[in-house]
Amino acid sequence: MKKLQTLTLGCSKNKVDTEHILSQVAGHYDIVAEGEETPVDVLLVNTCGFIGDAKEESVQAVLEAVERKNRGEIGKIVVFGCLSQRYAHELPELIPEVDAWYGARDFDPVIAELGVEPDRKKDSQRYLTTPSHYAYLKISEGCDRRCSYCAIPFIRGQHKSVPMEDLVEEATRLAAKGVRELIIIAQDTTYYGLDLYRRRALAELLQKLSDVEGIEWIRIHYSYPASFPEDVLDQMADNPKVCRYMDIPLQHISDKVLDNMHRHVDGAWTRELIRKMRERVPGVVLRTTMIVGHPGEGKKDFQELLDFAEEARFERLGAFMYSEEEGTYGAENFKDSITKKVKQERLDALMTLQSEISLAFNNSRVGSEIDVIVDDFVDGVYVCRSEFESPEVDGEILVRHDSSVMGDLDPYSLIGEFIKVRVIGADEYDLIAEPLEV
Repeated sequence: MKKLQTLTLGCSKNKVDTEHILSQVAGHYDIVAEGEETPVDVLLVNTCGFIGDAKEESVQAVLEAVERKNRGEIGKIVVFGCLSQRYAHELPELIPEVDAWYGARDFDPVIAELGVEPDRKKDSQRYLTTPSHYAYLKISEGCDRRCSYCAIPFIRGQHKSVPMEDLVEEATRLAAKGVRELIIIAQDTTYYGLDLYRRRALAELLQKLSDVEGIEWIRIHYSYPASFPEDVLDQMADNPKVCRYMDIPLQHISDKVLDNMHRHVDGAWTRELIRKMRERVPGVVLRTTMIVGHPGEGKKDFQELLDFAEEARFERLGAFMYSEEEGTYGAENFKDSITKKVKQERLDALMTLQSEISLAFNNSRVGSEIDVIVDDFVDGVYVCRSEFESPEVDGEILVRHDSSVMGDLDPYSLIGEFIKVRVIGADEYDLIAEPLEV
């Protein structure tokens, strides 16, 4: 049987796309794990085209694949995803060694390119590339927002929700595979349902997913702050399966910058939303992202951002420098006049502050007893997470094997299981804990 390997770049939404394609072709190929260094007949590369750094990473990955092909380690290279959607005409000329190029939504053509006829009965199926106990659940495609800096709407198209019954079926299939944690993703999860049901239906979806037997944690990512559906907070507060964790990209706090970004919120709205989240969901952990150096961001605007980060005390905060993206409103209407040096200085200042906040938060957890899920076992240490850590983006909880608690069980048998631990140490990223019971 021919060997197929995938390489997925960018966000978790791309990962789900890859998994859906793999579910269609798995019976026709021997699937080689990502990162495994072995000759393969086909390499399928899923690219990212969001911002400059991501585009560069994707191009570099394709070029490295070409080098492997030239060495005889790859028979055929097939590229799809956001980058090839965005630069459909330019890339084939620049990198002719690639055998086939497809866009982000060309699932059926990609499957056909791999010599398989698409099977609609498999649309809700997944070939998991994550550990078997957690999976991402993409609840919609595309985006109707028109943030001035973002190219996603014209790459991915208009917002399109997946019907609730299809998502419940997919979640049920995942649970049957051993998945215990669902991570809800979309370009904007709060927009879910507006096209199908004429209402924001994320809270209703959360309730239906929590009824799926075997699912124990449901985590929400990528929630847009404008018109945030507050009934989601009720689910987080009252539904034991919905993690007290929210990924809500705010991007800025300055009214001027938010207006330039076309975010449709102002600083006062943002502050009030964060206050409500903290009040209605006690103990909630908030993750956000910010953009520094957006056109129009003066010294006062950036200082306001720093002050807000200090005030809001986000448990998790990431940031990136503004990248002018062709075709966006920002590229066509604003001058990217802030130097890269100043952008870097602002990024460094924000992340230095955040490291202090993250350390304080982690230190506050020392002495607490919490339930964690085991993601891996490496060099005598269990790599774990609580409901307050999302995989791949947040820190970890590291627990050394203790035979007095674990007995003589096989440590690897605990992967995907819940154990109770006590936190005994912390740094700005990770926690150290000791096992209490298995």
